[in-house]
Amino acid sequence: MVYAAGIHKSYGNLEVLKGVDISVPTGSVACIIGPSGSGKSTLLRCINHLEEINAGLMLVDGDFVGYRFDGKKLHELPPAAICQRRAEIGMVFQQFNLFQHMTVLENLMEAPVQVRRQPIADARAHAEALLARVGLAEKRDAFPRQLSGGQQQRVAIARALAMNPKVLLFDEPTSALDPELVGEVLDVMKDLARDGITMVVVTHEIGFAREVADQLIFMDAGVVVESGQPREMIDKPQSPRTREFLARVL
Repeated sequence: MVYAAGIHKSYGNLEVLKGVDISVPTGSVACIIGPSGSGKSTLLRCINHLEEINAGLMLVDGDFVGYRFDGKKLHELPPAAICQRRAEIGMVFQQFNLFQHMTVLENLMEAPVQVRRQPIADARAHAEALLARVGLAEKRDAFPRQLSGGQQQRVAIARALAMNPKVLLFDEPTSALDPELVGEVLDVMKDLARDGITMVVVTHEIGFAREVADQLIFMDAGVVVESGQPREMIDKPQSPRTREFLARVL
C-alpha cells in the first residue's frame, strides 16, 4: 500500500531524510519510532505530499500522490489533482485540527460532502455510524471545545475514516493527551487494526507497537536504522542505536 525508496527531503541546507526505504503491505500496521528530530513526522507528511520530496520514489496503492510519471521523469501535478489523490489518504495529527466552529457531526460530514460530493443524508448516516464506532454517538451535536482531548482525537480519527481512505497516517496521535486519556484513543486504533485497515503510525507508545504492529521501523538522523517484527526487535534489537533508544524509553 505504501512504498518508499530512496526518499530524500531537505529544508535549505538541513537534510532531514537521507534515503529512506519502507514498504507497508495492504492491511498491515507499521509503527515508526525514534528520537525527536529523526525525520519520522517528515516521512509521514511525504507520504501524502504535505511535504514534497527532493529525490526518491513514493507510491501509495501503486500510484504517485503528487506527481505523474511520463516514462522518463516525474512531473508535479496541479493542486486540484494533488488534493484529489490526497483524499484517499487519511491523516490524524497530534493537535486534532478539528473545525472549532462546527459540531462533531459537521466535522465528519464536511469532507465527504464538499470533496466527494456525497449526498448529505448519506454523509450524515455514515458519520453517525463512525461516531458510534469510536464511542461518541452522544457527542454528535457538541463542539470540539466541549470535549476532552481524548474525545477530540477520537473524533479526528472518525473524521479521517469518513473519507474511506486507503491508508491512515497517524502523527503521534497520543502525544498531546493526558496519560489517563491515551488508552481510549489506542483502543480505537487497535479496533481499526483488527479490521485490516492499513495504518502507518508515528508513535512513542512502544507497548502499542508491540501488541498491534506488523512491522516496527526505528529511525534516527534521517535514516531507517532497523526494521522488523516488533516483538523480536523490541526484545532483541540488532542495532546498538536501537538498543540504546529502547533502553531509554522502556
